Amino acid sequence: MRISYSAPAKIILSGEHASVYGKPTLITSINLRLTITIFRKMVIQKDKVMKMISGIVISYLKKNKINYQPHNYGFEIKSEIPVGSNLGSSAALSVASVAAFLEFYTGKEFDKEIINSLAYEVEKFFHGTPSGGDNSTSCFGGLIYFRKEFDFLKSISKLPIKFPESFSKYLFIIDSGKPKETTKEMNMMVRKLYTNNPKKLQVVFFSIEEITKTMVLSIQNNDIPSFKASILKNQKELEQLKVVSEKTKALLTQLNKYGAGKVTGAGGSVQGSGNVLFFSNSNQQTKLFLEKNKIDYLPFVTDSAGLIKI
Repeated sequence: MRISYSAPAKIILSGEHASVYGKPTLITSINLRLTITIFRKMVIQKDKVMKMISGIVISYLKKNKINYQPHNYGFEIKSEIPVGSNLGSSAALSVASVAAFLEFYTGKEFDKEIINSLAYEVEKFFHGTPSGGDNSTSCFGGLIYFRKEFDFLKSISKLPIKFPESFSKYLFIIDSGKPKETTKEMNMMVRKLYTNNPKKLQVVFFSIEEITKTMVLSIQNNDIPSFKASILKNQKELEQLKVVSEKTKALLTQLNKYGAGKVTGAGGSVQGSGNVLFFSNSNQQTKLFLEKNKIDYLPFVTDSAGLIKI
């Protein structure tokens, strides 16, 4: 018996870190995928991460009195998602592996709502205080407007609009360098800033909330100038949160002549800050700059399917 599931990467368009404090975030899934296969194996699995995920699934099955068979398992992972680049590799792993283990132990497919809820518990292991937006986007796919008030109160809205081709054909995902810090460490750093100066951080978070809402409307109305302005405003607020390194600021300053960019994801303050979402005024000039400076980049291609069984 072999059970395989695939889940996509994600890009945060707006709402980084503010989403942990009850503000909305706008996220889209993109066409980089992670696939996991679970199969029966005689040897007991020693991988700590997979044992943790399996344990969360089994605890759910026991709690809800769902019949299951606790087989020994092996696993294979194939991923197109760069690790540690703020593209949601852990969220894709959490979603796909939870779905695979649920079916592996019970012989049944489960609703995405259940899979997503358990994937969020896995994400806590990886990141400490995640918002839940990454795993929700990877699970449901498409353009997601997400808000978490409390652990037990989340609003997950798959927007009934598609990301415009007029936007995506000018968007790049540019690698500013792998962060030295983990997402958990960046979350803790922002938490410390918030504890030391809550009034200042609340102003930043409210500003990001307005930017997020404006970005939704710019996508709905196919308003490129508004979208680009939102990117630049969002970047300034992320710098206020100290999640953008000097190296990444310098890169964005160089890129400004070719368009508008912002860090996407948790960021990084010491070395690289992960990936940058960049709206290009001229694809040709942007590519020439990136290739001349040997900077890795990817095209921006959305994914609407979310979690799928292979």
